[in-house]
Amino acid sequence: MKKLKSYIKTFLLWELWQGLSITLRNFFRPTTTIQYPEEKTPQSSRFRGLHALRRYPNGEERCIACKLCEAVCPALAITIESDVSDDGTRRTTRYDIDLFKCIYCGFCEEACPVDAIVETRIHEYHMEAPGENIMTKDKLLAIGDKFDNLITKDKAADAKYR
Repeated sequence: MKKLKSYIKTFLLWELWQGLSITLRNFFRPTTTIQYPEEKTPQSSRFRGLHALRRYPNGEERCIACKLCEAVCPALAITIESDVSDDGTRRTTRYDIDLFKCIYCGFCEEACPVDAIVETRIHEYHMEAPGENIMTKDKLLAIGDKFDNLITKDKAADAKYR
């Protein structure tokens, strides 16, 4: 009896009709596809995207070259070199992040005692030439200056959750 039933199902292409019925049922349902460049999905204030270095309101860079972010980075994507300035403060002379190595875990942001390095909500960036994946100190500071309002707003929203 089982064999006969199996032959009948094979002859009538039963599994094919089952699959087509599912397709037909879902064909007339409304789609949930978002047309990306025109439509944007809501984004969390905790989204981790492109890195930025922040400054104090007086214009001085926040990074004190403690190298905690470099030490905590699991991908070894951060390279820091520092020097002591004339006034006795330690500042970075080189702060590089290799975006190809970075896994965007946020450990660098959490380890920073002065909130110097942050990960912004910017995810729409690209590299066209070799070497553009290395974010230098100047590039990071420029991003921090350009998006300071967004970073400050996200930090305030994030403080609500802590």
